[in-house]
Amino acid sequence: MSDETTDETCRGGDCRETDERMERIYEYLDGQLSRQDLEDVRTHLHDCPDCATEYDLECIIRSVVRRSCAERAPDTLKVTIMERISQLRGEAGHDVVGRESA
Repeated sequence: MSDETTDETCRGGDCRETDERMERIYEYLDGQLSRQDLEDVRTHLHDCPDCATEYDLECIIRSVVRRSCAERAPDTLKVTIMERISQLRGEAGHDVVGRESA
């Protein structure tokens, strides 16, 4: 991270362009930075409340997405959906495998 992101102007809430700031936070979270850049971002997050808030928010979002992606639909829902698909195919003149009926 360049020196401009660790100076006093950032700590006052005027930290670079939001897109650039978020891109750097994403790179940090994704482990896409060099060891030195990781340390620079870590130091910056410690010194800049605005960036630290953005970082915390992104961590929460990622946690919720990860948790919701791990949830499984109940088997009864799967059965209900498959039955409804079969029913709709039948109404549309298609058999179970999706080919038009003769």
